[in-house]
Amino acid sequence: MTDFAAIDFETANNDPSSVCSVGIVIVREGKVLHRIHKLIRPVPNFYAYHNTRVHGMTRRDTDFCVGFPLVWRELQPLFAGLPFVAHNASFDERCLKAVHEAYNMPYPNYTFHCTCQTARRVFGKELPNHRLPTVAAACGYNLANHHHALADADACAAIALRIL
Repeated sequence: MTDFAAIDFETANNDPSSVCSVGIVIVREGKVLHRIHKLIRPVPNFYAYHNTRVHGMTRRDTDFCVGFPLVWRELQPLFAGLPFVAHNASFDERCLKAVHEAYNMPYPNYTFHCTCQTARRVFGKELPNHRLPTVAAACGYNLANHHHALADADACAAIALRIL
């Protein structure tokens, strides 16, 4: 696979619609063309302690940001026609569907490919686990800032270019 958009969402709380950050890496012909990171005012707009512990963001980071529809409208032209790639794609797809529903936005049937599932097939028991940092390292990528949406999308893109 040489043309795709690697995507990663971070959420403010346990509600999958509470997308507060998105990272997208656009790859065409095997080359990274765009790396985008956007903060988003989440819906619902509160941060759970656990989520903040994972990614470090709070309401102070996103209270003055725009909502998802404006961010998505800006990003859509960059990934139009491309499949999405995500590590644990079911999470990112669930978030994308939930935030579309929260804003009554029509949901196109985006195509998702999962680097975690692929890594399980490719690496099997060679790796101690199939978490993003472990798989990224096995693919020669050093994920230094795990749970930052753009860093995770970068790692996912590197994995996809190696094993998809």
